[in-house]
Amino acid sequence: MGSAGRVVLVTGVSRDLGRRFARAVAAEPGVARVIGVDAVPPRGDIGDVSFVRADIRNPVIAKVIVKEDVDTVVHMSVIATPGSAGGRNTMKELNVIGTMQLLAACQKAPGLRSLVVKSSTTIYGASSRDPAMFTEAMEPRRAPRAGYAKDLAEVEGYVRGFARRRPDVRVTTIRAANVIGPHVVSPLTAYLRLPVVPTVLGFDPRLQLLHEQDLVDVLRHAATTEAAGTFNVAGDGVLTLSQVLRRLGRASVALPSFAVGGVGSALRSARVTDLSPELLALITYGRGVDTTRMRRELGFEPAFSTAAAVADFAEPLTPTGGRAERVLARVAAGLPEPDGGVVHG
Repeated sequence: MGSAGRVVLVTGVSRDLGRRFARAVAAEPGVARVIGVDAVPPRGDIGDVSFVRADIRNPVIAKVIVKEDVDTVVHMSVIATPGSAGGRNTMKELNVIGTMQLLAACQKAPGLRSLVVKSSTTIYGASSRDPAMFTEAMEPRRAPRAGYAKDLAEVEGYVRGFARRRPDVRVTTIRAANVIGPHVVSPLTAYLRLPVVPTVLGFDPRLQLLHEQDLVDVLRHAATTEAAGTFNVAGDGVLTLSQVLRRLGRASVALPSFAVGGVGSALRSARVTDLSPELLALITYGRGVDTTRMRRELGFEPAFSTAAAVADFAEPLTPTGGRAERVLARVAAGLPEPDGGVVHG
């Protein structure tokens, strides 16, 4: 590491969290320059970050890394929502092919010293056979066959391969719990913003969440310290879905699981939200992760507990209204009356 400070390349800066992270890391005293890369320019101010318009699926990224003397790469462009990517195939290609190309570029960069990859606890899946808390060494109970979870498994596999081929590079994988906060756009936050939230009859899953600011902070910490390895990162404590909905002041309706799937496809075709298979599993079975390594080895402590993250998300929460309400009403009209009808938070 030269005395001039780190040169950090951040992928995925056209999205809000990528942009915010790039700005935050640019303000770190040990960082000389930050280069933000994405296929589309970021909306909003990126401060001292220099933007390079490039698709990470394109080998040109290797030239950027070498030409700019990049020593730290933070990969934030593995995405959970097909909507923003233009469909599931594009999403898979961006996630998996994009990561392969980025790692091939990193492989060829002799000056590279650190690679930080934003992953997700979604990699563990969610099922009735899960342990109470997943540690980093555990595998999902059943291997994901499709979707975001499968992308994550492939991405992490490539990252492990890269770490073996370049033992001189410090590799850190952050498995973030579901991220929540006033600015987060994700399947989970869109679901929690519905005017009436469909839940799965007979299930009240435990949720562990991570505040958006803590995600930015943990990635910044990982990029500027010497810790290496894979770390679960989540706010302290768990809340059940019913507790989350009560705290958000949301009305909910319990439906049989097949009907929640039906609501999901209706909402997706109305472009309201995407109840992805991963989200459906989460709102049925929940998920807990062990964060001992985050504290002991990574040396990171989130500022927000799960409950505090929900409280901050609740502040600016306004109903999404109109279209979602009509879709839910149509789906509900076709169902037999569940016992007790609508449950209000």
